[in-house]
Amino acid sequence: MLILIHEAGHFFAARKFGIAVEEFGFGFPPRLFAKKIGETLYSINLLPFGGFVRLFGENQWDAAGGGEARHSFFKQSAWKRSLVIVAGVAMNFFLGWMLMSLIFMIGTPRVVLVAEVLADSPAAAAGILAQDQITGFDQASDFVGAINQSRGKEINFSISRNGQEINIKATPRLSGDGALGVAVVDAGIERLSIPIALWEGLRASVSIVVGIIVAFANLLWGLVTQGRLLIDFVGPIGIFGVASQAGSMGFVYLIQLLALISLNLAVLNILPFPALDGGRFLFILIEKIKGSPLKPEFERSANAVGFLLLLLLVISVTIRDVIHLF
Repeated sequence: MLILIHEAGHFFAARKFGIAVEEFGFGFPPRLFAKKIGETLYSINLLPFGGFVRLFGENQWDAAGGGEARHSFFKQSAWKRSLVIVAGVAMNFFLGWMLMSLIFMIGTPRVVLVAEVLADSPAAAAGILAQDQITGFDQASDFVGAINQSRGKEINFSISRNGQEINIKATPRLSGDGALGVAVVDAGIERLSIPIALWEGLRASVSIVVGIIVAFANLLWGLVTQGRLLIDFVGPIGIFGVASQAGSMGFVYLIQLLALISLNLAVLNILPFPALDGGRFLFILIEKIKGSPLKPEFERSANAVGFLLLLLLVISVTIRDVIHLF
């Protein structure tokens, strides 16, 4: 769905400017199924790692002239071509924003969350972990008060971890700060009105995008300096596993995951790397600066190398995801 929305951005922007769309593909070739509707061929392809929209005259080496020039992508002005290219990124950001706003409109229950567990503490001995949810308390202050009233006495309470309820037995320390040795915080999202939810969703989306950019910078740095992927970087199979877990946790968590993936796609595609939308946008900027298009041979070779590197990265991540399943 997220890929189709991204490609739909390119599709509708191209149609808006009168550019002919030759093919709308889900996945990458070899082709499994195709059906032509109007002037556009709609295809489903074997490699489900993305999608594409093939525009008439998309590249300068196969751009048509004459009476068909007005339908050719390459014959359009630089600003029109730029808008068509960034339309997919804009659609992914817009979807992520709307999904984040939906979370604020729905709201989530108020919960008490474990932010930190101190070493050699009663909480650590009892097996409490960071991100555990303390059940039976609506506010962190209520939980802290209950713990302080039970110093030196064994207490029983429950935590929720990955959807499972776990009973905890612990004895808070008699003296000193941090009777149990945990830092707890109030979590959850208050239900907001639509205008405020849209604003908060936008702020959250921008913050997430900044975080994603930093994460991608760390990923590239790890690849260059250490020749390895980050431990928590996952591919299509890993995302499917995370989505299954999020779905079991509830509708809001699944919506949040979809928003994060959509915003990830927006950032990934705008990176100035050949074969990505950002790379093509960079070529247009260079064209405007130098006053003439790049040589067709250079652009074709750069996109081919870029696509090959991306494919190798996807294959590497997929292999690692499969290994982690066993």
